[in-house]
Amino acid sequence: MTIQILKVSALALFLAAFMSGCASSGDSPTGTPQEVQEVQAQLLGDMPLPAASKIIGTESLIIGRGDNWVGRVVLSGVQTPTDIYAFFQSEYPRAGWTTVSAVKSKTSILVFTKGDRTATVELNEGSLTGPKTLITITSSPKNANVVAPSKK
Repeated sequence: MTIQILKVSALALFLAAFMSGCASSGDSPTGTPQEVQEVQAQLLGDMPLPAASKIIGTESLIIGRGDNWVGRVVLSGVQTPTDIYAFFQSEYPRAGWTTVSAVKSKTSILVFTKGDRTATVELNEGSLTGPKTLITITSSPKNANVVAPSKK
């Protein structure tokens, strides 16, 4: 009976540690700019980010990490939407991403593919008191099984 209790306790402790590791504090990583960039690179892999941009954890959902993450990451950018648009248009192809579509407007949208992955980048002007630009990157497998809802 004692061994069973120990196994259950160990499992509960492992699950608690695992879940706390998955939890987000809602804030971007802290530290020096180089440390923040390193943490973001570990999370997002081969997706270059504009200088000084930071993850907004409360609005992001990152499943996995590195080159195989899926989900949505929202970042605050310190450059203008025009500068950040130019960054994505020049830096993503350098990192091996192919531009599928690019629309520059009040809400700019860029779509990239690399291997079996698709990344959609949405740029919006920030508020007067917040970041200059809000950046939303959505990453998913290119050929995800998408099933349209059936009409009843």
